[in-house]
Amino acid sequence: MITPKPYVFKVRYYETDKMGIVHHSNYIRWMEEARLDYLEQLGQSFESLEADGVISPVVSVSCQYKVSCVFGDTVEIRVKLIEYTGIRYAFAYEIVRAGSGESAASGRSEHCVTNKDGRPVVIKRKFPEFDRLLRECVRE
Repeated sequence: MITPKPYVFKVRYYETDKMGIVHHSNYIRWMEEARLDYLEQLGQSFESLEADGVISPVVSVSCQYKVSCVFGDTVEIRVKLIEYTGIRYAFAYEIVRAGSGESAASGRSEHCVTNKDGRPVVIKRKFPEFDRLLRECVRE
């Protein structure tokens, strides 16, 4: 089984607001970047899914802010697949300030899998290997 590594990056200046802290909307963007990186590490790039006519719109997203990140911080986003039905999946995120290990935020996102016409796609039928990987990940 593949155990994806946390998504790591350094906070950019343009992600901060007038208070000098990362604007809250950026944490959601970071979660999305980390989710795509997670799928890539599993061997399923989002580009290849889209090339096969599959999209994965957000159904819901939430974030709980704990400690503000600032310009120059390095953060790790730990992603875990927590639910998978074959058509929908949900991820949990923990955003941690590297070095201190301090939790800056935690979140969750839920996505469905559809074709470009918005009709549900059963991953097991279209991508059986990807389905197997997702089922293994959610069991851990």
